[in-house]
Amino acid sequence: MSASMPEAAGSATARPRTSNDPGASGKQPGSTTSRPLLEVNALTAGYLGIPAVRDVSLQVGAGEVVALLGPNGAGKTTTLSTVAGLMKPIDGDIRFDGNPIGGRAPERLAREGMTLVPEDRALFFDLTARENLRLAKRGDSMEVREIIEMLPELEKCLDRRAGVLSGGEQQMLTLARGLMCRPRLLMVDEMSLGLAPVIVERLMPVLRRVADELGTAVLFVEQHVQQALELAERAYVMVNGEIVLQGSAGELRRRRDLLEASYLGERAAEEAAAQPPSKEGL
Repeated sequence: MSASMPEAAGSATARPRTSNDPGASGKQPGSTTSRPLLEVNALTAGYLGIPAVRDVSLQVGAGEVVALLGPNGAGKTTTLSTVAGLMKPIDGDIRFDGNPIGGRAPERLAREGMTLVPEDRALFFDLTARENLRLAKRGDSMEVREIIEMLPELEKCLDRRAGVLSGGEQQMLTLARGLMCRPRLLMVDEMSLGLAPVIVERLMPVLRRVADELGTAVLFVEQHVQQALELAERAYVMVNGEIVLQGSAGELRRRRDLLEASYLGERAAEEAAAQPPSKEGL
């Protein structure tokens, strides 16, 4: 079961989840196209054949920002890694621009416009920031000056080795490298991990700008729930490898009781969904 909250609904309701249920219509709220750019249907994935996520379904449209929330160990990184081709799905269907891509090599997916910004940053620490960006270039890449327009604080770091940059500067560089290839789908895993709140406040709006200016579909994992819901149009909540809650960001912000209950498990989320919104949440 997943508790689903359609946008503009007066109250949240729980309903059965189907493998490819997009909501009341084929178009997701906030999506700029009738067919989502990324479609994940009934995905089961894990390690050595042991599922870490089960029956996960989600969608992201071009120009849309979608948050994937949940406690540590919920399966969010596994989901992103499987979509990006770093892990092979055990079951289910993954489609990119309507084409099945489950099990496709990550380098091929990257050429087709999919980028994953990993949690561990994966920079070349002995190279300068500028050299790290050059490694991500291809024929239709963004110019460094375009990157600096989006991340102006990175300019002073261009000629410094990545290994001596602060955590916030390294995260800016990691995001910048992911943007170099003008991705059609940008997936960001825990961009704020270990960063001061002031740095997070500077980085998060970049994701919105990427979606608005480049038409990029953005799927991001984030622990700062309220900041994520201010940025995203929709959100999914994962607990114990399953989607237990989904809805518009606005509805989730108004129903904090439902959001908090989802972190306690699916049953708690369904019980909270059956209750009317509290006055504090309106």
